[in-house]
Amino acid sequence: MTLPTKDEAQTLLYSYVTDPYQRLHADMVAATTAAYASVFGEDEHLYFITGYLHDIDYEQFPTEHPGPSLKWFKDWGYPTELIDAIEAHADGFNGFTKKPVTNLDKALIACDEICGIFYAYQKLNPIPFGQIKASSIKKKIAEERFAPGISRPHILAAVDTLGITLDDHVNRLITALATLDKPSN
Repeated sequence: MTLPTKDEAQTLLYSYVTDPYQRLHADMVAATTAAYASVFGEDEHLYFITGYLHDIDYEQFPTEHPGPSLKWFKDWGYPTELIDAIEAHADGFNGFTKKPVTNLDKALIACDEICGIFYAYQKLNPIPFGQIKASSIKKKIAEERFAPGISRPHILAAVDTLGITLDDHVNRLITALATLDKPSN
């Protein structure tokens, strides 16, 4: 089974996803999920592509997500690890009940929703990701009225499965997201 290159994955994603936020979300989740590959000594490319393509069907099929993409990934011959992680990231949503088992499953879930907190924070405080303070993100996680559609229990449970503290997770994500910051001219 094979994975697309990063360029092929971007072409693929852009053929299904037109919303600029969803494209940025793909970049954010890819960067943060890939940051965990080295922690576990696993395949960074697999982690990156899994994070990048995890919501490829969401824009077109929000109430069926990730069902359509799971079929596509099987048809395209993508690795079972990617398919399983994307299915596990939907546990409790749209009728999906696959629990996270692998490090990849856990990393994807731990990175997915919290990226929404980072995005919302940056919209209100337009600074580079690398300049965001971990304490600011932790305050926003605790503040239920901030980005209310994001499940705090889901984030905290996912971080717990990684066996790390929320501080460690947020700091790792800040470092990973800093790679998306545009250089100033």
